[in-house]
Amino acid sequence: MIKLIALDTDGTLLSSKNKILPSTTRAIKKALDLGIKVVLCSGRPIAGLAHFMKELGIEGSDQYAVTLNGAITRTADGKIMTQDLVNNALYRALTKFAKEQKVPFNIVDPDSRIITADHDVDYFELLQAWENTAPMFIRTPDEMPDNFEISKGCFVGSKEILDQVEPTLREKFSKNLYIVRADDHFLECLHPNVNKGNGLKELGEKIGITPDEMIAFGDEKNDISMFDIVGTAVAMGNGSQEAKDHADYITSSNDNDGIAKALDKFVF
Repeated sequence: MIKLIALDTDGTLLSSKNKILPSTTRAIKKALDLGIKVVLCSGRPIAGLAHFMKELGIEGSDQYAVTLNGAITRTADGKIMTQDLVNNALYRALTKFAKEQKVPFNIVDPDSRIITADHDVDYFELLQAWENTAPMFIRTPDEMPDNFEISKGCFVGSKEILDQVEPTLREKFSKNLYIVRADDHFLECLHPNVNKGNGLKELGEKIGITPDEMIAFGDEKNDISMFDIVGTAVAMGNGSQEAKDHADYITSSNDNDGIAKALDKFVF
């Protein structure tokens, strides 16, 4: 029996127009009425999820969100349940690496702030801030407290730029960080314990729901860790081939009622 529905946001919950389909809203509200937990599991900070959660009726101290690819899990009313942050030394090392490689880089802190040392702010950094309704600050690591820790680091830019820098980044930092390509334009660095699957597992342990009682929806590489632990893994029709290869079922696209169709098949 499904007791928890885990939903990636971009490319899954949201259509290609960055809207929630009416069919998805109806299905989610039906699940909530049945007492099923609906958890947004996203690379976004809580500031970038709050308005979608409100739209869907995911509210209160007994509903949850797994944010920043699993770095921080919160109740829907904002209380932090779990968090795994990247230390200050690694924050400084990532900033230095980005400058050496001439790649745009920013970090997200536990308060959803986006902070970059780049005075020439890249388009994708502005897009990131806009999508997440998050404030952006231009600060170097030396301008932050010595004990300042980050939720995640983000290398951003064109697919070609990130394709070029990703192997070097992994070679230098993969022993100390979880590195994941969220999509063509975002390459993210997190605490080594962090991924969406671990975030879901930790949440389940706290609220008494086992992974086999969960169904997860996603479309990209950073959703695979969810797919690998839940009882039912559903890839969107618009998803990457890697995500589809790890799924139990491939539903329709995020523009064609994919979530509602799969919930009708597996939950209702």
